[in-house]
Amino acid sequence: MKHIVIIGGGIAGIETASALTDAGHWVTVIEKDAQVGGKLNNWSYLFPDFTPAENLAGSLVQKCSEKDFSVLHQTEVHSIQRQNGKFNITTSDEHQLEADAVVVATGYDLFDARRKEEYGYKIYDHVITSADLEQLLLPGGDLTVAAGKNPKRIAFVHCVGSRDEKTGNHYCSKVCCITGVKQAIELKKRLPEAEIYCFYMDLRMYGKHFEELYREAQEKYDIQFIRGRLSEASEKIDKSLLIKSEDTLSGRPLKMNVDLLVLLVGMEAGKGTANAAATCGIGCEESGFLKTTDSFLKSNFSEQEGIFLAGSCTAPMTINDTILHARSAAMEVDCWLKKQ
Repeated sequence: MKHIVIIGGGIAGIETASALTDAGHWVTVIEKDAQVGGKLNNWSYLFPDFTPAENLAGSLVQKCSEKDFSVLHQTEVHSIQRQNGKFNITTSDEHQLEADAVVVATGYDLFDARRKEEYGYKIYDHVITSADLEQLLLPGGDLTVAAGKNPKRIAFVHCVGSRDEKTGNHYCSKVCCITGVKQAIELKKRLPEAEIYCFYMDLRMYGKHFEELYREAQEKYDIQFIRGRLSEASEKIDKSLLIKSEDTLSGRPLKMNVDLLVLLVGMEAGKGTANAAATCGIGCEESGFLKTTDSFLKSNFSEQEGIFLAGSCTAPMTINDTILHARSAAMEVDCWLKKQ
């Protein structure tokens, strides 16, 4: 029986661990948090069908209890040394592990919207991120704004921290457009009297049922989509916000008062991914995500033999893509071990 250590207990890490255990291997997952599931634990409902996030999170926890693999919670990898074909791993709490293969599944971080100062996040009371909104959309979440009133006009800003020369993130984060559509519909269901506007650069509805959900947002829920990027937001004395943009389809500048501004923040390569790259001696792309050997045929292979990659530590991914990439990683590890 071969031993595989997986760094990260999010969706990719647990799915990889489950598949490798089914293949007959001994697996240990190293997770820095107190529970598995990663950022899935902070989400309310999932696009495109509004499945409760807790359903999927619960299935991951169930796999941990039903499958015969170990999870070291609140633990991080301190060092990895390769010797005689084995990986000697030391953790933050001085655990010593020997592994035949390693899978890095450290996931992503969300862009820190404070870096886009012109939008006023953490400066103005009613500027929030899509991650903040997910918490408010959970049962019992408080959507009221100034003086305890429901917001009458809400604006979403797409591509915050993605496709942006200023932040250095030139890539598309892939999930922001559909997240905005999903959240706009959820808000409209909760606040049917509210006007909701989405300011976008381009709408990228590439996934199954994504385009249909976008059309439904317009036709059924009367959500307005305006092509134009916000230049700035400022707070008025009543705590509402004045936003400035341009409607690039009509070529006219635009000003609008809104009660709530939601910033759709993108994905970034996280601190955990950078640490894993340094610890494992593997390379990163210009974007900071981990570098794969080949984008087509070896998307789970790192530059170091025996160290594999799974999930959004390699690039922004949806949950579906992450699960498929994790299962692919498990298959590649299994095949590689059989050849050794």
